[in-house]
Amino acid sequence: MAKARHIGIVANDPYLEPYEDAIVGRHNHALWKIDQLTDGGRRTLSDFASGYDYYGLHHTKSGWTFREWAPNATDIYLVGDFNQWEEREEYRCRRIEDTGNWEINLPEKAMKHGDLYKMHVKWQGGQGERIPAWATRVVQDEQSKIFSAQVWAPKAYRWHKRKFTPTKDPLLIYECHIGMAQDAEKVGTYTEFKDNVLPRIVKDGYNAIQVMAIQEHPYYGSFGYHVSSFFAPSSRFGTPEELKALIDAAHKQGVAVIMDIVHSHAVKNEVEGLGNLAGDPNQYFYPGDRHEHPAWDSLCFDYGKDDVIHFLLSNCKYWLEEFHFDGFRFDGVTSMLYYSHGLGEAFTNYADYFNGHEDDNAICYLTLANKLIHEVNPNAITIAEEVSGMPGLAAKFEDGGYGFNYRLAMNIPDYWIKTIKERRDEDWKPSSIFWEVKNRRADEQTISYCESHDQALVGDKTIIFRLIDADMYWHFRRGDETDLVNRGIALHKMIRLVTLGAINGGYLNFMGNEFGHPEWIDFPRDGNGWSYKYARRQWNLVDNPDLDYHFLGDFDREMLSVVKSEPHFNLTPVEEIWHNDGDQILAYKRGELLFVFNFSPSRSFTDYGFLVKEGEYDVVLNTDAKAFGGNGLADDSVPHFTNPDPLYAKDGKGWLKLYIPARSAVVLKKKAEKK
Repeated sequence: MAKARHIGIVANDPYLEPYEDAIVGRHNHALWKIDQLTDGGRRTLSDFASGYDYYGLHHTKSGWTFREWAPNATDIYLVGDFNQWEEREEYRCRRIEDTGNWEINLPEKAMKHGDLYKMHVKWQGGQGERIPAWATRVVQDEQSKIFSAQVWAPKAYRWHKRKFTPTKDPLLIYECHIGMAQDAEKVGTYTEFKDNVLPRIVKDGYNAIQVMAIQEHPYYGSFGYHVSSFFAPSSRFGTPEELKALIDAAHKQGVAVIMDIVHSHAVKNEVEGLGNLAGDPNQYFYPGDRHEHPAWDSLCFDYGKDDVIHFLLSNCKYWLEEFHFDGFRFDGVTSMLYYSHGLGEAFTNYADYFNGHEDDNAICYLTLANKLIHEVNPNAITIAEEVSGMPGLAAKFEDGGYGFNYRLAMNIPDYWIKTIKERRDEDWKPSSIFWEVKNRRADEQTISYCESHDQALVGDKTIIFRLIDADMYWHFRRGDETDLVNRGIALHKMIRLVTLGAINGGYLNFMGNEFGHPEWIDFPRDGNGWSYKYARRQWNLVDNPDLDYHFLGDFDREMLSVVKSEPHFNLTPVEEIWHNDGDQILAYKRGELLFVFNFSPSRSFTDYGFLVKEGEYDVVLNTDAKAFGGNGLADDSVPHFTNPDPLYAKDGKGWLKLYIPARSAVVLKKKAEKK
């Protein structure tokens, strides 16, 4: 009897076999929806997702055309600078029958570039001023703090780098926030980031930036996660053209630009956002108990509506086409996947992913989004921020997956926090560390990281602060370090190296964490007197040779360089050479690179032996080097040769004997044999 053929992710993981019907069902749901939206394949998903070309305000050869989807409205007027913010018949939109769409065509003189405007929407029993859902430029008045849409029709931006292909082997991401990227206590701009911060990122060796808070949001302190205008780049950082210039400059220097996109929820605001666009609070959002997010004080999109899918898919395509973003990190994917938003659930076994509490509409939308993005740009990068561990998230659609290129390895920062908080240094177990940094599904690529922006926010702590705490304020000057500071500097480097060395896709670092940025992130708010003191990055610290920050920054740069020196790093398997929890020693290899760690806080080892391919090995990185704030106990200029062992000669292996100081790590590279 022929063996049943399983869909890809089940074939790769037999433990999924009991849930194959559900997996196939979700796959078929997506196929059915694609067939429906593409009219049986007579058009593409990209054709469907072009709503921004139809809706919104457009400058045409004859003047201006404006359209909005507002099925519950009874009347819509455009009001603005051009008509003294008064309802006038010549600015009254007409309803397009049986579509829910409204439209107006205006002559050239009716408005001009730079004018502020809104919709005055009427509905049965009410009315109000609203910003159009498809507005591509939204600004805030400095005095009144009121947001308005803005007529935006400048000369088209001229791209210097029209085509760009990201480097993905490996993908090295610098997570950043434009507004808080400057030393000055203010909101930074796209141009300042391009001129002042991008060169640092390039010099440090990262090949991608992941930019937060791009979509317009009323409250700066939301970190960009309470979006009001999904098609408008935040004007507090500058103009759309200045954002394009930043992306263009990044591409010219080989750096991909990934956008942190928020499709998991929307701000509740009605005047600025989509909360009650035309008297129907459920136009874009789920009704009833599912309307509001119980933890985020926001609204949840109704992914079962074709018009909502049209809005969100068009949003994905818009940022790719108009701004040349190279892909997206999708925020809050766990919240989208489950009716419970994943709140209070443990997810301890596979049954927890297939017990009927999953939102099939959201799963379908995420699958379609990935299909669309890669249809528009086959080289695009999509990353899922997902904590539950849903199988198949970053597997190919054809295999029954949802089509993300990567998923965030959110277990890793949680592990480091728990280890630093709860375990004495003497109890750190290399076997546990190794398991955590390489624990992932074989058919899904991940982005590994030690800490992101989450750990840098008020109410949490970065790794450097957990390790050193208040001594950072008083003893982070060269020559004045305490034992606690030396410990923190050493472990900060080791934690990053062991995490990066075991990646199977990419690595992420949040802006400033590479050099142990002090302080937390606290955006201006009532509680701090609307201060920008903690909503910035103090680059002067890492630039100061008298302070210890530059040791960490220099190490981070060299660490990335070493990893990039191994061709096709992602394709090289992570091979364990040795671990001993008693000695707290771990060794593993990637291609010709050998990573060796001694996590013991007090024990150094002389002539510690590892069985490796015979030959000559050179030290290419040492966390204990004086250049990185270490003790410099070993002479890294001396080559290391393996000692032959008759037992392993037939395998071409010998013993590599190393001196490994306490609380240090070293990377060696096998020297190529002369032919």
